[in-house]
Order: sequence, then C-alpha cells, then structure tokens
Amino acid sequence: MVGPGGALAAAPRLLVLVFLCFLAGGARPSPATDALRRVSPRAAAAGLCQQLLLPQGYPCTEHTVQTDDGFLLSLQHIPHGKNGIADNAGPPVFLQHGLFQGGDTWFINSNEQSLGYILADNGFDVWIGNVRGTRWSKGHSTLSVHDKLFWEWSWQDLAEYDVLAMLSYVHTITQSKISYVGHSQGTIMGLAAFTMPEIVKMISSAALLCPISYLDHVSASFVLRAVAMHLDQMLVAMGIHQLNFRSDMGVQILDSLCDDEHLDCNDLLSSITGQNCCFNSSRIDYYLEYEPHPSSTKNLRHLFQMIRKGTFAKYDYGWWGNLRRYGHLHPPSFDLSSIPESLPIWMGYGGLDALADVTDVERTIKELKSTPELLYIGDYGHIDFIMSVKAKEDVYVDLMRFLRAQQGMHSSY
Repeated sequence: MVGPGGALAAAPRLLVLVFLCFLAGGARPSPATDALRRVSPRAAAAGLCQQLLLPQGYPCTEHTVQTDDGFLLSLQHIPHGKNGIADNAGPPVFLQHGLFQGGDTWFINSNEQSLGYILADNGFDVWIGNVRGTRWSKGHSTLSVHDKLFWEWSWQDLAEYDVLAMLSYVHTITQSKISYVGHSQGTIMGLAAFTMPEIVKMISSAALLCPISYLDHVSASFVLRAVAMHLDQMLVAMGIHQLNFRSDMGVQILDSLCDDEHLDCNDLLSSITGQNCCFNSSRIDYYLEYEPHPSSTKNLRHLFQMIRKGTFAKYDYGWWGNLRRYGHLHPPSFDLSSIPESLPIWMGYGGLDALADVTDVERTIKELKSTPELLYIGDYGHIDFIMSVKAKEDVYVDLMRFLRAQQGMHSSY
C-alpha cells in the first residue's frame, strides 16, 4: 500500500515531465504574447509618482513601509487634486490593486477616467498601496528578489502583513480612520483583513470592486484550463517561485496554454476575466508598459485551491503542514460573519465577470452580518470596474456618494 507521502513524492516528478513535454510541444506565439514581447515594461526606479502623477500636475510623494516579515512596500500619497488646496484635503482613502497589477492601475486611463485622479480631484486624500513582489515593491530587509524565500507568500500574507503595515502607516500619518477601496485580489485581501480586529479598527468603510472571497464558480476559460492542468503544481515542482508573465518563461507558458485546439487566446484578456463591455483596447500597448506585474507561484496556488475546493480559507499546506502551522488537518476558514456589522460596505459587481461570479458574490453577501450597499451592472466585466471608459458615470459617482456618506462629506460631484 502506498501512503500519502509516497504518492505526493512521485507526483512532482511526473508533473515536471508532463510540463517539460508540454512546453516542448512547439506552441505558436499568440497576438497577446506578441504584444508582451513587443512592449517593454517601464523601469520602476523612477517611482510611480515621477512616472505618472507629477507629469500630470498632481502632488505626489513616495513612502516606504516595512512589514513585520521584512518586505519593503511602496506607497504613494496624493493629498489633493490638480487644483486643490492641501489644507482642505478630505478623509483618507486607500486604494488596493488586484492580482498582476500595481498602484499604477488606478492612473493609467485619462485624468477623467481613472479612479485615483477622480478621487483626488473630488476632495479625497488618496493613498496607493503596492503589495510585495510588484515592480514598485521589490525590496526586503534581508532577501533579494532572486531568493526563493522572497516569493514564499500568498494573498493570505498580503492580508495579514501588507494590509496591516500599509494601513497602520496611513492611520499614523493621518490620525484618521481610512476608507478602503479594493479591486479583485484587493477585495480578497480586504475581506480577510477585516476579520482581524487590529486591522478593522482602522477602517471607516470599505468599497469593493468585483468582490471575491469564493471562487468556485469561476468561468474564465484560461483560468479553468490552467487549473485543470495543475499549472500551479507544475511550477512549484519545477522550482519556479516568481510568476512573471513578462519573462521568457512566463510568455512561453502563456503561448503553451493558448493553443487553438483547447483555448483561443486571440483576446487573452477576455479569456482570463470574461468579456468587458467598455475596455479601451486601443490603449493595450500603453497598459502593457506597466502591467502585468509579477506575483508568486504560491499565490497562484492558493487561488487555485479556492477554485478547486470552494473555500475562503488560509493556504493549504497538506495535513502535516496544516497541523504544524494551524493545529488542524485543514486550513482555517476566514469567517466573513466576524466582520463587524458596524463596518459600512459597498460592493460593485458585473454580470459578465468570469472571476467574481455573481453566484459567488451573492454567497459572500449572505455570510456578512451587515447588508452591503450594492451596485450591479449587467454588462460590466472584471476589468470594466477600473478600466471602463464609462466607469466615472457608471461606477465612481455612486462609490464617491457612499464614501462621502460615511465620512460626513457634502457631495459636490
């Protein structure tokens, strides 16, 4: 009889062989990966403020925060809009980006279309988070990005360490409770963080764009193919800890997944996120100068665990690993009902979203003690909530109304 340890020991070797044969199959470049090869990412040395905000006439300062586990995170502070007065800055709003994105995602549309600019121009004190591993946050007190341990984290660590460190810094500087705004993975991080008393006490309200806590109804064809192939386990078995789709290996993986027989990736974004009604595809080359950002293979594996198991839980290390870390055979769940009923929550979600599926969003809503304010847009997809050319009118007007209502601000928009 072969025990669990023997089966698991043999599985990585088999996965490596399968994956190497898979990559050796001679995948043809797709239009999406042609663009990734063609467009070079902008260097992060100059900083987000210098690259995007200062040239547009917005005040912006760079800040660095160290997490309890040693990561050095970059934050940007935009105290007011182009024509604002610093002394009249409104309440602090913290923006947290999603997976494979960075703080730039809130600013890479025009001033009139990007939420970061819109909030600053409408009297909010804007703070931008950048999680570990992104091009803006690649520092550590002792580790290099070339070290395996630098990438030994998932969104659980982003919630428990990165969110805590960044919000604590903003709370200390502003001496005020903070409105949290997250998109996609930024909502997973937020919802997990709000179950922790030391974090939620710093939050005045939360606005969640494409909220995710459960992922078992994901319908994105690219994601489902990667899950079925056990891409996460293949990468771990091969010793690939940084997941960077700008690298040669990352582009090769995309090409191999995007074959005509199983998956047509001529529109790669739609295959990953679902259809987006109002995304300006003519700006893709510009977006690719900033995104996608790297993440960790462990993070991808944690997300795939959620898809496979239908849970909103901590990372699953296997029975023995879970016993060592958690004292249980299975990883503990994040209890959404432990989020205080007194925390005002707003959620915006779309009918075409293939990642934050409506069924999963509704499950999240049912498990909360509070009754969130909801904005449902039937023809919006996952990216529309941050990239739509119409998001200002469709989404941000209502989002700002909510934020102002919680902060006692008068609406002038």
